[in-house]
Amino acid sequence: MPRTAKKSHLPVKELLGPKGGMPIVGLTAYTAPTARRIDSHVDFMLVGDSLAMVIYGMENTRNLDLDTMIRHGRAVAQAAEQSIVVVDMPFGAYEHNRDKALSNAQRVMDETGCDAVKMEGGAELAGTVAATVAKGIPVMGHIGLMPQRVRSAKQFKSKGHSPSARRRILNDAAAIAEAGAFAIVVEGVVETLAREITEQTPVSIIGIGASVACDGQILVTEDMTGIFDSFKAKFVKRYAELGQAMEVAVAEYAEEVRTRQFPSPEHTYKTRTKKAVQK
Repeated sequence: MPRTAKKSHLPVKELLGPKGGMPIVGLTAYTAPTARRIDSHVDFMLVGDSLAMVIYGMENTRNLDLDTMIRHGRAVAQAAEQSIVVVDMPFGAYEHNRDKALSNAQRVMDETGCDAVKMEGGAELAGTVAATVAKGIPVMGHIGLMPQRVRSAKQFKSKGHSPSARRRILNDAAAIAEAGAFAIVVEGVVETLAREITEQTPVSIIGIGASVACDGQILVTEDMTGIFDSFKAKFVKRYAELGQAMEVAVAEYAEEVRTRQFPSPEHTYKTRTKKAVQK
């Protein structure tokens, strides 16, 4: 079931704020507990297909199915009360067949209660983005480094170094914006290109590894909190080391169990006795 409606009923684009305004804050969320923790601090939460690697331990994001994205999307959307919820369309669910893309996007919206979907792709995907928007489904674009086209972590390399690559990515940004996307994630591109995209594109540009020049930023929550540590991209800043803290807590728990310190009397149920009936 869809989550409780936000206080504002403005279109998604307006909820993010005007282009060039206060920088937009985004983080990923894959579960309800995470969504509740970050909801009041971010402008939008992305139920990213990065959960394939972060949650399920896969080598890439290409083997995640639509049903899995919907399950996680529903959990996050039901928990969120303030921020916009965007759900990734997984690899194979939209890029090869437009009718299938529209059907799947509608299903994501209907079954999760999210606010928008995200699609990876440049100029070649513009027609599908336009058709999806025309159907009344808000779309966030994603250009530059596109993880769905990467088969292993070793292939996560920055983009936009050559003149031809810069022209292609600039063209991608223009095409996706013209198609009606309300915002575009730009991942893993050189700073000068990110600045140029932001200046030339009329919609909000959300950077991830694309410099402070963008209109906003997004990171994977498990990356920036130190929970996911299989690898660390150059653009990730660790704001906490929750993974290490968890390991310390688990080690203490294991020690107390083995030495019979836990559970202690305060964590143990006692037999209830009936109070004597007063005469």
